[in-house]
Amino acid sequence: MPDTDHTISYEDSKLYEFTPDLEPAITVESGDSLTVETADSLEGAIQDDSDVLEAVPEEVNAATGPIAVDGATPGDVLRVEIEEIRIAEDAGRVVTIDGFGLLDGHDNVESPRSKMTPVDDGTLAFADLEVPLAPVIGTIGVATAEDGYSTLVPHDHGGNLDTTDVTAGNAVYFPVFQEGAMLAMGDCKAAMADGEMCGTGSEIATEINVTLEVVSDPATSLERPLIETSDAWKPLASAETLEAACELVNQDAIALLAAEHDFDDTEAYMFSSLVGGLEISQVVDPLVTVRNAIPKAYLSSPF
Repeated sequence: MPDTDHTISYEDSKLYEFTPDLEPAITVESGDSLTVETADSLEGAIQDDSDVLEAVPEEVNAATGPIAVDGATPGDVLRVEIEEIRIAEDAGRVVTIDGFGLLDGHDNVESPRSKMTPVDDGTLAFADLEVPLAPVIGTIGVATAEDGYSTLVPHDHGGNLDTTDVTAGNAVYFPVFQEGAMLAMGDCKAAMADGEMCGTGSEIATEINVTLEVVSDPATSLERPLIETSDAWKPLASAETLEAACELVNQDAIALLAAEHDFDDTEAYMFSSLVGGLEISQVVDPLVTVRNAIPKAYLSSPF
């Protein structure tokens, strides 16, 4: 296991709701690296194909934390660099649950149902097919500005984003709403497709290496999360409908492009229609999540 400054485990501290008044389980300095150990989103309830869930549990998507970052104050931005996600058990699980999922209620879809996905040598097995491992952090966020949101819900603080770009090699930026930011994460998947159509990926326990950095007095303020990949910046937004989420994430893209190129809002709107790219993160949670990919050729660093 690579060296990090701190380790925090799901067994030490976890939360099921992001609120404004979180108390830290650990406090670190800006620039510190951590290992964050997480449980699968169902916390071991499914260990065999015969195990099923009749309903979504009241407590689900346990997020390890909260992690306070010393010096983070409202108006700052927290940068979370995801360095590595290691699989920590020998199988994940994919489930359907009555009342949950894109095709919930369709006659040809059985709910509840579970399927274990054994992991070995860089792949997971689904029946006699192999799927490459591509670990993703499903739930990651900070303390909220005002209202509380369960770890099943995505919002401006992050939360249950279920976004395939929240993976090793990328960085996620969060607006800081409360002192210390109060980061927590969990609900990882061994693999997941954009959309998360049945309501889960291959849910699995992990060990995550991250480095945290406070961006003080950022040149561009954030209202919602932002992902940095090797070749793009991707604002994220969650809303009740895809159309509403697309509007929010396009507004965020426009703000970034206007600041970069000294465009007015209409020019930035026009330019976004040339170089942006809407991507669906998930369509199954209480709010849906969309991202907008702006190539770095047209957007350097917002900060």
